[in-house]
This record gives sequence, structure tokens and C-alpha cells, in this order.
Amino acid sequence: MNADREAPSVQVEPSGGPRVRGSRELDEARALELLGGTGVGRVVYTVGALPAVLPVRFRLDAAGGVLLSAPAGSELARAVDGAVIAFEADEVDGADGTGWCVTVLGRAEVRRAEARHPGREPDAGRVEIRIGPELVVGRSLTADPV
Repeated sequence: MNADREAPSVQVEPSGGPRVRGSRELDEARALELLGGTGVGRVVYTVGALPAVLPVRFRLDAAGGVLLSAPAGSELARAVDGAVIAFEADEVDGADGTGWCVTVLGRAEVRRAEARHPGREPDAGRVEIRIGPELVVGRSLTADPV
């Protein structure tokens, strides 16, 4: 094979269906409202200067902080304590690309897990991670029918 030859280009024709035209920014209140309506997202952090992304179940606290639970000695709990990290959740229609995406950036605080139900003891083997909402960015993804 000749290394000097250009690879053939591939052109893709539009399918004729709706296509994503763009997005518009959402205000923080709307972004947090959308985020609170879902329960799974991705936490983005670093391990040894390399990026790591982990899908997690979460909930929001009254101040818009992202709360998630992790095993007490886990890589996640060790890596994020005191670090600025990102959290992202979205709902996107696979057919037309419409939906929304919300990213929360903030400092993570690892603390002893609280009991989720009154009268129960917290799980001693788990910690709660709170990501303070220092920056909340939400985008609405819009479609343009062709």
C-alpha cells in the first residue's frame, strides 16, 4: 500500500428526515427542573490526570446540588473529594436528535451517607458525594424538519 496516496472520501447524503438544527441555552432554573426529572447521569472526573466518566444514579438537593452514592473506599470517592468535577445528564430522542442536556460543574464533597428513610441507619459502607452547583449549563436541542 502506498502511504502517499490519499484515502478515498466518503460523502453521506441526508436521510430526508428531521435533522438537528441547533440548540439554545436554557436558564438555570429550567435546566435544574429538567435535571431533577431524571435519575441517571454521568459524573466526569480525573484519575491520574486521565479523564474518567461513570454513569450513576443521582438526585438533587434543595440548593441544586447533585447527590450520588458510592462505596466508601471506591476510586470515585477517593478521586473526587475536594476536586472540581462535572456532571451531565440528558434526554435525547435517538430518531431526530431533539431533547436537552444539562451540565453541572462544581466542587465535590464526600461525606458520610445519610439515612434515606426515617428510622433507618445509613449504610456504613457507602458515602454520599455532593457536587455543588457552581455553574449550571442547560441546552435544548431543536430539530428542523427537512
